[in-house]
Amino acid sequence: MDLLPADAGILIAFFAAYMLFVTPIIILVIVAGWRLFTKAGQPGWAVLIPFYNLYVYTQVLRRPKWWVVLYLIGMVPFGGPWAVLFVSIIDALRLAKVFGKPPVFGVGILLLGFIFIPVLAFGDAKYDAFQVQEGELV
Repeated sequence: MDLLPADAGILIAFFAAYMLFVTPIIILVIVAGWRLFTKAGQPGWAVLIPFYNLYVYTQVLRRPKWWVVLYLIGMVPFGGPWAVLFVSIIDALRLAKVFGKPPVFGVGILLLGFIFIPVLAFGDAKYDAFQVQEGELV
């Protein structure tokens, strides 16, 4: 089935509308991540580097260096995504904790990160790595 020129125009219009909606959200999340890393005393530019940003994120949360591997387990079929979901839940709660927010804020980070992370980054939250103990789960 060939696309008629009118159909191609409709597809291009939908793509353009989608990009006009998604691009500002992506930019907001990148800028908020940069600010969040900077607040935590880490290099902000690290948010732009794949895999390294996970390492820096785990350091912000005071996780051991090998914790990055738990995020990479997501590539394992079947069980991997469930493991990443579990790690994401406990890390969202921990992120809220190191910035002095209640656990319900961590749930907000998990479900609506594009809203709650900018609130954390640009709000008055202060980073305190000693809110969490080394070795505790959340």
